[in-house]
Amino acid sequence: MPKVRTVLGDIDVEELGFTYTHEHLFCVPPANQPDRDFELSDYDCSLYELNEFKKVGGKTLVEGSTIDYGRNPEAYRRMSKSSGVNVVCTTGFNKYRYYQEWVKEATVDDLAAYMIRDVEEGCYGTDIKAGQIKTGGSYNVLHPDEIKVTHACALAHQETGAPLWCHTEYGTMGNEIVEIYESYNIDPSKIVVGHSDRNCDPEYLLSLADHGVYVGFDGCGKIKYYPDSTRIEMLKILKDHGYVNRIMISGDMGRASYLKGYGGGPGFAYIATKFIPRMLRNGFTQDDIDQIFIRNPKDWLGQF
Repeated sequence: MPKVRTVLGDIDVEELGFTYTHEHLFCVPPANQPDRDFELSDYDCSLYELNEFKKVGGKTLVEGSTIDYGRNPEAYRRMSKSSGVNVVCTTGFNKYRYYQEWVKEATVDDLAAYMIRDVEEGCYGTDIKAGQIKTGGSYNVLHPDEIKVTHACALAHQETGAPLWCHTEYGTMGNEIVEIYESYNIDPSKIVVGHSDRNCDPEYLLSLADHGVYVGFDGCGKIKYYPDSTRIEMLKILKDHGYVNRIMISGDMGRASYLKGYGGGPGFAYIATKFIPRMLRNGFTQDDIDQIFIRNPKDWLGQF
């Protein structure tokens, strides 16, 4: 049976249960991110939020903070032990804006070796292993160093089997990243193109699904981008084209102002208590929900 690599060790995919595939628990973004609302550095506040996820049936959470975004594997392990929620840690990089000089100077092979070590041995000299690999692009462009990182991620995936997640800025450049991975003949079911609902263009979303990758919706409740009615409409289009098995939904609640533990909202409970009921009222079945939040994550995260 395929395994999923969590911060507490490998587990069978059958142990995943209800899963959020892209969230942030604890991270300290670099100083060149002037908006410190993105900093989640209060352990107790973050643990509170993870426990809220558990209360609404959450079993597994993928923590999407990268090497260049101030991830904290030791905090994730403590939170996982305390809450009983499976947590998957990330290796890889966000986007060029956050790259440190060593990333810009490193070769593809150097970066691949770093990520392979994170997955197979542990992060930062610990025994806490990463369970997914992340790359990213900028708005309407892939910087040459982002292309280099994506090639390195492909090599790291080929060596480890760890699943791939793609940051897309405002839902752009998703197909271009996927095409790089396709050049390595990577199984598309191991790729999620995140933030796709920042670009609620049906043709774009269907083009991603046509590649066979997962279309990541992770803006639920973020009305400043689109009302949830628009997200539901786009999800229904994917469903009507037979692509329920190509949808991933999460919240990407990566700001203190989004998390109830930090005094904000809507928090980790929102999808389970508000968004899913709305899906059910608008043409989705319980089997669809189980496909999106249980079976699709199993298919994507299963490795080793």
